[in-house]
This record gives sequence, C-alpha cells and structure tokens, in this order.
Amino acid sequence: MTVSGYLAVDSGGSGLRVLVGAPGRTVSVQRETREPVRTGARGIDPGHLTAQLLPLARASAAEAGVDALDTAVVGAAGFATLGDALRAELPGVLARELGVRRVALAADAVTAYVGALGSRPGAVLAAGTGLIAIGTDLRRWRRADGWGHLLGDCGSGAWVGRAGLEAALRAYDGRDGGSASLLACAEEQFGPVPGLPGLLYPRADRAAVLASFAPRVAACAAHDPVAAGVLRTAARHMAESAAAVCPAAGEPEVALTGGLFKLGDPLLVPLREEFTRRLPHARQVPSEGDPLHGSVRIALDLAADRLTLPGEPSLLCVFHMTSPGIRTKAD
Repeated sequence: MTVSGYLAVDSGGSGLRVLVGAPGRTVSVQRETREPVRTGARGIDPGHLTAQLLPLARASAAEAGVDALDTAVVGAAGFATLGDALRAELPGVLARELGVRRVALAADAVTAYVGALGSRPGAVLAAGTGLIAIGTDLRRWRRADGWGHLLGDCGSGAWVGRAGLEAALRAYDGRDGGSASLLACAEEQFGPVPGLPGLLYPRADRAAVLASFAPRVAACAAHDPVAAGVLRTAARHMAESAAAVCPAAGEPEVALTGGLFKLGDPLLVPLREEFTRRLPHARQVPSEGDPLHGSVRIALDLAADRLTLPGEPSLLCVFHMTSPGIRTKAD
C-alpha cells in the first residue's frame, strides 16, 4: 500500500526546518540545517534552498515510511518582498524532483500566524531579532512593520538592543537620557564602547548582534528607569503594529510568538497594558505552535482541499501541478 504524505518547511534566519508526515498518522520526521538560505539580486535564492531541502525531504520521507509526497508547504522569511524567484521556480522543482502535486508558498509571518491561531480571525505579533504583525479577517491579510532593522522592526530584539546601547553611549558621553547600568553591561559584553561602531557597522549580522543586548536591557529594567522606559516604548510599538492589523469587528484573538517574549515581565507587563488600551475588543490567547507547525497545518488543509485562508501573491499562494514542471496557480 502506497503511503502519501506532506512536506512542511520553515526557512528562517537560522536555517531550514523540514518535517515530513502523512495525514492520519502520528509518526513524523523532522530534520534541520543551520545554514540560512541565501538572498541575492533575485531575492531568495531558489537553487540554494532546493540544494538544502531536497536531501532533507528525501531522507525524512524514507525514515517516515512515506512513499510519495503529494503536498508541500514552504514558509520563508523574506518571501513577501524577496519571493519572486521562489514563486517562479520552486513549485516546478518540487514537482519534478519529489512528485509533489500541490504546493503552497508562504511568508513566514503567515506560517507564524497559522501556527499560533490556525484559521481563526485575529492578529499575531511575531517578535525575535525582527518584528512583524500580521492579521486577517479570513477575507484578506494585513501586515504591519517587518521592514528590517534599518527601516523598522520597531520594538524588536534589534530595536531594544540598539536603544539600550544608545542609552549606554549617552551615559558615556554625559548626555541626558543615559544609563550607567546599561553602559556597564555594554562594556562587559562588547568591550570599551568607543569600539562599538567598528564592531557593528561592518557586520552582515548586525541585527542579531544588536538583539543580543536585549536581555541585558530586560535584566536592568527592574532597577533602571531608562531600561524600563526602553521596554515600555517597545511595548507601545508592538501594540501599534498589532492594532494596525487586527480585525476591528467581532472578538478577534491576538497571540504572541517569537523568542523576544522570553524577556518576560519587563516586556510582557507593559505590553498587556498597551493591548488593553489599544485592543479592548480582542482576546489575548496563548500561541498554539510555531511557524513549522503552521506549515504543517496548511499542508494538512491543502491536502484535504479545505484550505480557507485568503490567497495573496506576496503572502500565500497555492499551485496545483498538472504535470511535472507545469502548474496552475489557484490563489
């Protein structure tokens, strides 16, 4: 008896996570890489993604006892603005190499949403090194921020870390708004602060380096009003983004997902206050799962022809493959 299954993928800043399973079976196999997919002049590099993905998919299918992969869902960071080449090439590659007949490509914000809330109306705030808010009334998607650490991601780990380091440099200079506590933390983590520009500006991963200082800001918040003020402002930015995408009608749900919320009460307490003020009609609920879980949920719904989420080329698009290399775009 042939066992047909699905392939669920989460492509993020730290690499690929791949899960293969089959509807109705509890056994699934997950593998991952630690190499992020490259981006270039064409956006997300389809060749680099498939070079990592195909061996993981085949090995996982063999271990899971899945003979045929009928459905594939790929959630990718940067898909909303850098996904043109992926949309043009990946569905055909998956059809030719794996025999996939249904493909969904999604922004990682969408898979984060579905992992957190499923197919219910509401909003999800995803915050780690970066930050994006995404919401839907099940008719269309709305997103806010997610513009990267140079242009936005307000309230993100990189934003909190940068604001904390600015307060440290203000203290070093003797300017208003400085924090001696954050200055001491910055020197402990990075060395003498005059060296910070040379340490940060040339690095391709400077957003992650900035975000690495966010836990220090949270640790100082209990006794340092400047650090506490940074986190209050971060919470305000977060709530603004969530309010911009949350459905205005009904009783939508709001969920949080991402590593930044591990900072705990110094961030969560002011964030709850902001939500109460800006989103009194919404109900905050725990996140049910992560972006890979969202890819799995989309795959199961797509395989069963019950996917009801709105399609939008830059956020979620579905392809039905009529033969290897040929596709019809459903959404």
